[in-house]
Amino acid sequence: MRVIESNAALPEDLRGAVIAIGNFDGMHRGHQKLLDEARAIAKANGKPWGVLTFEPHPRSFFKPTEPVFRLTPKPLKLRLIRALGASFAVVQEFDAGLSNLEAADFVSRHLVERLGVSHVVTGYDFHFGKGRRGSPMALVQFGQQQGFGVTIVDQVTDEGDAHSPFSSSSIRSALSHGHVEQAGHELGYHWTVEGMVVHGDRRGRTIGFPTLNIIVEKGVEPFRGIYAVRVREADVAGAPVWRGAGYFGDRPTFETGRTFLEVYLIGFDGDLYGRTMLVELISLVRPDRRFDSIDDLVAQMKKDCAAAEESLDRLAADNPLTVYPLGLLQEQGRL
Repeated sequence: MRVIESNAALPEDLRGAVIAIGNFDGMHRGHQKLLDEARAIAKANGKPWGVLTFEPHPRSFFKPTEPVFRLTPKPLKLRLIRALGASFAVVQEFDAGLSNLEAADFVSRHLVERLGVSHVVTGYDFHFGKGRRGSPMALVQFGQQQGFGVTIVDQVTDEGDAHSPFSSSSIRSALSHGHVEQAGHELGYHWTVEGMVVHGDRRGRTIGFPTLNIIVEKGVEPFRGIYAVRVREADVAGAPVWRGAGYFGDRPTFETGRTFLEVYLIGFDGDLYGRTMLVELISLVRPDRRFDSIDDLVAQMKKDCAAAEESLDRLAADNPLTVYPLGLLQEQGRL
C-alpha cells in the first residue's frame, strides 16, 4: 500500500480513484463497512481505491493539552487499512489551515484538484470544513456540482439492535471499564497495541517475571489491570505468537506514579529490546491493586499467568472474531 503524506502530490495512476474518507480511529466494524463499499464501487468501475484520513486526531488539534485515547495511532491505523486491501492511503495533516478551510474549498482543493476523485464514500456522521459546517448531504451536492459520486454509509449495528451503533467512543468506554471482549466484538478484532520494546527498571527480572516494556501514546487509558494477551513481532513473516499476561497500570506496589504497559511472555526467555511488537488484549484477568509485600505480589502473578493461559486456551478452542476479516487475519498472524 502506498502512503501519501499531507500535501504531497497524488501519483497520476491513482487519480480518478474511489476514496473512503474519515478519521477511522479504531477501524471498527462500522469503518470496515465504509471500506467494503469503496472496494466494491472501485471494482465495479475498474478504479483503484484508497483512504483519506487525518492526523493528528482533530480533537488533539483543538485541545492539545487533553490527550485523546487513540484506539489506533497512525502506524496501527495504516496497518489495518493495508490489511483491508486499500491500494493507497492519503494522510492529511490536520492543522490550522485545514481547520479554517470552508467546506466548499476543502472539496475543491483536496478532493477535486489534488486527488481527482471519481467517487467518495463516507459515514452518516462525517462533517468537514470550518466549524464542521460541511454535512454528508452537502458532500452529495458538491459531488453533483463537481462531477464525482458520493455514497453515504448509514450507521452500522448488530442485527436487530439499531440503538447501539459501532463507534470509537463506545469502544473506548468498553476498554476503560475492562470490557475487552465487548470492544473486540465492536472492532471485529482483538484490540491491539503496537509499540517498541524499551528498557525498563528491570524490577520484573529480579522477582522472576521479566517483562517487555512497551511505549504507548499519551491518553491511552484502558482499565488498569492484568490481561490475557497474545504477542508477536510486527512485520516479520511467520513470527511466532507468544502467550502472556499483560499489565496496564502504574505499579501501585512500587508507587511509581507512571502508567505502563508491561507484558510477561509465558515460557519465553530472550532479548526483544528495540523491536516493534503487537500486543492483543484477549480478556481481563483481574483489576490492578496494591500488595503488602513482594512475596504476595509474586504469588498473585503466578495465579495471573495460570488464569491467562486458561483464557487463551478457551480462545484457541473458539475465537468468535474470526468471522470478521481483521479477526481472521489476526488469527492467522497476517495482520
